[in-house]
Amino acid sequence: MRNAEWMDQLADLGGRKMQEIGFAPFLVATVMSLLCALFISFLYVRFYQNRSTGSMVHRAFPLLGVSIAAIFIAIQFSLPLSLGLLGALSIVRFRTPIKEPEEIGFIMLVVATSLCCATFNLQFLGIILAVAVAGLLLQGLLRRVWRFQRPQGLLVVTAPRGAYDAQAAAFLAAVRGKLPQSRLEGVSRVGEEVHVSWGVGDPGEELAARLPELEQLLPGATAQLFCHRATEV
Repeated sequence: MRNAEWMDQLADLGGRKMQEIGFAPFLVATVMSLLCALFISFLYVRFYQNRSTGSMVHRAFPLLGVSIAAIFIAIQFSLPLSLGLLGALSIVRFRTPIKEPEEIGFIMLVVATSLCCATFNLQFLGIILAVAVAGLLLQGLLRRVWRFQRPQGLLVVTAPRGAYDAQAAAFLAAVRGKLPQSRLEGVSRVGEEVHVSWGVGDPGEELAARLPELEQLLPGATAQLFCHRATEV
């Protein structure tokens, strides 16, 4: 008798317990997962939209959140569905590359909130979102300190070799006086030209406007400013 009941439960695929959940709780869970995914999309846009190498993965967050919540609601009461999903995921390969490491974190956040919605753990859901928002805000504050600790741009001055050799010490001292936060990265000699590069902390419009001033330090010099970082909010 027990074997027959066990076989009936397997053949039922969890439909009986799914009916016990009811339409209203299922709808509430999926709507909550959708709202959480939209909120996470807003966080992505707020903190990482302006990054030059992002793949705009936040556009998939709403459907991703709803589908994850629906899948886990469906399989948490059915062993056959759980085993089938495990087998399907073991052979599926997603070939779309993740261009930014932050995107993995946001995707995992969508998965975590969707699981909370699927299991109706509202306290965990609130804690996860609150800690995530606090972490992003704290990272934004700390980024201002990190920005001054590492070069964010590259200043390159190209000058004739003769002019540089004659005034090298005075030229380097003058640049150090005008850009005290810069750091000398290297000096290279190519033919009759000398290329001197500095790492700069904040390659903004103010520094770009001072390029003609730097070019006047050496006869025939030209200055170029490069930003070798993604734009940060």
